[in-house]
Amino acid sequence: MTLLFSDREVTAALDAGTTVDAMRDALRAAYAGRLVAPPRAAASLGGGRMVLTAGHLTGEWYGFRSYDTFGHPEAEQVVVLHDGRTGAVRAVAVGEELGSRRTGGLGGVAVDALARPDAATLGVIGSGRQAWTQVWAAAAVRPLREVTVYSRSAARREAFAARVRAELDVPARAVESARAAVRDRDLVVLATTSPTPVLDAANLRPGTHVNAVGFKQRDRAEFGTDLLDVADLLVTDSPAQASAYAPPMLAADPPYAHRLLDLGAVLAGAATGRTRADQISVFCSVGLAGTEVFLLDRLVAVGAAAAA
Repeated sequence: MTLLFSDREVTAALDAGTTVDAMRDALRAAYAGRLVAPPRAAASLGGGRMVLTAGHLTGEWYGFRSYDTFGHPEAEQVVVLHDGRTGAVRAVAVGEELGSRRTGGLGGVAVDALARPDAATLGVIGSGRQAWTQVWAAAAVRPLREVTVYSRSAARREAFAARVRAELDVPARAVESARAAVRDRDLVVLATTSPTPVLDAANLRPGTHVNAVGFKQRDRAEFGTDLLDVADLLVTDSPAQASAYAPPMLAADPPYAHRLLDLGAVLAGAATGRTRADQISVFCSVGLAGTEVFLLDRLVAVGAAAAA
């Protein structure tokens, strides 16, 4: 029987700890070669694109995610999980929550692997779904003492801070500028759709860890090369995907490409992560393909365990 999950069911079943653990396992599997995850593919369909990402956990399952860029208000993402032995469809998730939580979970793994162990303050620029799941996941791996948030809409940033207080039980306040959001923070999240920089790297103190969500290309990024220049560590969840964009993701473009590390390699101990408290680390998330399917498989397992 094929299981169908809506956003409501995903939200009810997937907590932050489970999601971060699943993404940590996915990154390790990808680095070990067990999770086969080619860069995303896109089909131009006139007025927009249909985008596909796929993954195959060797000997267990395969599946894909599809979404479009037409901008329809009722458009939804679809994630499909197939049984690797029979080809049967085991589960389908429809909506935005699974993908958003996947991205947040990858950010949580990055915070856990790269940020200082004592990191406790977080500044976020952005107040949408992606910003929320980044903070949600970070709170699962670090005991946050305070969150500051800035976005262009005063009402949305106030609502975001209220949600952090209510759902995460973490003190939070909205601030009047991006500078105020990130100044003196241990952790910084960039989760906007701005095509121009909203962060000045000079406002980061030594030891800060930064999560940047989504691919950022030259002349189309919410941060500038000043952030990459000050970074002691540049890390991504998929170097192959980062360089497959046209043009490549900013951190995968010369002169930064040779410094860009694979987060899976850091987790495996094959690449060196943070070695000093004063290092600035930057995680450039592109959303490793196949991780949505990995998380859907974990969701099915959580449901099976709850029913047992």
